[in-house]
Amino acid sequence: MHTHKHAFFEFCIRQGVLKFGDFVLKSGRKSPYFFNTGLISSGAALAALGGFYASAIAESGLRFDVLFGPAYKGIPLAAAAAIALAQQHGHDAPYAFNRKEAKTHGEGGEIVGAALRGGVLIVDDVITAGTAVNESLELIRRHGARPAGVVISLDRQEKGQGSRSAIQEIEAANDIKVISIATLSDLLDYIGGSKQLQAYADSVQRYREEYGI
Repeated sequence: MHTHKHAFFEFCIRQGVLKFGDFVLKSGRKSPYFFNTGLISSGAALAALGGFYASAIAESGLRFDVLFGPAYKGIPLAAAAAIALAQQHGHDAPYAFNRKEAKTHGEGGEIVGAALRGGVLIVDDVITAGTAVNESLELIRRHGARPAGVVISLDRQEKGQGSRSAIQEIEAANDIKVISIATLSDLLDYIGGSKQLQAYADSVQRYREEYGI
């Protein structure tokens, strides 16, 4: 496993973003692990998370003109990734986010920050059903830009309603790439190499066998 993925999982566990046990997901599935970047609540932790996003973006080689964070979770993620890209990778990229309700006074509009132009890279936490990402794709096209891809924190590599995952469906329907800091396969490798977490390896593997792609 790459060192930065190992460091990412250690960071997520320290921050309470990644937990192991018995959880019921929004989908109704019972999962042996739970992942939620919305639990990040300090400046230092957000800066570290932004660094992981920036590394994933830089390593992917994806070309883009603007970073876009969907309201609400994607807003701090896109900002943190933009800062880390500038400070750690020398790439000073514009970023933007949307309002849930378009502003009708002042400068107006639904976009805050940079104008959506050229290739727009969506920065979000995870993709479950794909609803939020599809809304972002529609918004980007409505502003005359094109989607350059999506970057998320963890790819759960789970089936959606059919045999493919929501991520695979988004990639196929929009001819774009969805990249992630880490995947469920990476998580299984990490658990297998950890004496403290090996007790969860079987349950996570069974979950993948039942719901994985």
